[in-house]
Amino acid sequence: MPASPRILIITAAFGEGHNSAARNLALALDAMGAVTQVSDPCMLGSPRLTDLVAAAYRYCITHFPRLWAAIYKSTDRCDFSRKRSPIMGAPEKALTTLIEGFKPDVVVSTFPLYPYFLPRIFEKTGKKLPVFTVITDSIEINASWLRLPTDFWLVTDPATREGMVRKGLPPEKVVDTGFPVNPSFSKLSPIESTDPCNPFRILYFPTAKRKLLQNHCRALLDASPAITLTLVMGRNVRLLYSGAREIQIAHPNRVRLIGWTRKVPQLLNRHHLVVGKAGGATSHEAIAARCPMLIHHLVPGQEEGNLRLLESIGAGHLAETGPALAAAVTDLLADHAAGWRTMKNALIRHGRNAGAIAAARFILEEIGDRGSEMVD
Repeated sequence: MPASPRILIITAAFGEGHNSAARNLALALDAMGAVTQVSDPCMLGSPRLTDLVAAAYRYCITHFPRLWAAIYKSTDRCDFSRKRSPIMGAPEKALTTLIEGFKPDVVVSTFPLYPYFLPRIFEKTGKKLPVFTVITDSIEINASWLRLPTDFWLVTDPATREGMVRKGLPPEKVVDTGFPVNPSFSKLSPIESTDPCNPFRILYFPTAKRKLLQNHCRALLDASPAITLTLVMGRNVRLLYSGAREIQIAHPNRVRLIGWTRKVPQLLNRHHLVVGKAGGATSHEAIAARCPMLIHHLVPGQEEGNLRLLESIGAGHLAETGPALAAAVTDLLADHAAGWRTMKNALIRHGRNAGAIAAARFILEEIGDRGSEMVD
């Protein structure tokens, strides 16, 4: 392997976890001297169709999560190594072009479909490359991740690894690196478990439902006068702003509004509690920041494993309605915030805040060992 290995990281727009893992891993690899390129073959090969399908995916998981759960579960029975959909021809061609143009030494995929393309691409290019697959789900792993051709699976936690090994994967090929959170998490200082919790700062990530946002915010703010709320609206800022502004006006000096931001690591480390959906990126960023989490929206099947992981750590649970959120926060703050401190200490013991760094080190060490073997 060269001194500065070229690493192609491939991702997809179908869920923020894939893109987040790819970007964060690239940051860690770049800092260690690698040359990386992060690309989305679906977007490159079929940009309009990808935009359409990604928007439909976001709408479905927000408004019809059980429908998406059925679709997601159906993919468990698909053998993508044998099926070549005409729709995927363009992304496969785009991936071939990426490999021929960038000339990587390694391919890393954070999306389960692409590794199925690679044996055909390697046969076409005449060069087989090492392949690492980063699994962005926890515990409940779709079979599409398990069947794909790869040299290694990099997973989020010990329970996920154990479950995959029980399903027949080689133990030496399933590596627990942790979810690739932003490397900055390893340098930030979270709130201490001894904090007085006054004010008690809650970071809230809403879905695209305006009425639900208002219902949740009112419930959280009414739970205690000590609570302040930061709303991060992200891509839904135009849809949600007017409703969020009403909440801000009704609760002076207690509500902060943020649209899209790159400072999620800093925000998580400055807040006592995060309330959001059970996506892979948010769940593992909360874990990295030692920030207890309440989940207000869960996509059955796809995100259930993230909830199970939080529950197993003792760091979060499900609270899908306004009353459930209010009750959960009231419990956390009772007896001088004893419940919150218990969750906080559980996250401190769990101690996972450097998944991208661990994954980058493993990849570079592995390809370095292969290079040494080739020289020998």
